[in-house]
Amino acid sequence: MNKKRFNIKQGLKVKIVLKQDQKTGKLTQGIVKDILTNSPSHPHGIKVRLQDGQVGRVQEIL
Repeated sequence: MNKKRFNIKQGLKVKIVLKQDQKTGKLTQGIVKDILTNSPSHPHGIKVRLQDGQVGRVQEIL
């Protein structure tokens, strides 16, 4: 499940939903640079920063 922080690691290829895409559910693919969520889990997904600087919540691990 992608709502648990321990499943997310730097360097993983993931699909995230950006803040502006939450209504449409459009996913953005990238590589995890930083994990921004401090709690062990989050109901909407763990917030990460991708290597290209985009920030969003992980929906899928590829």
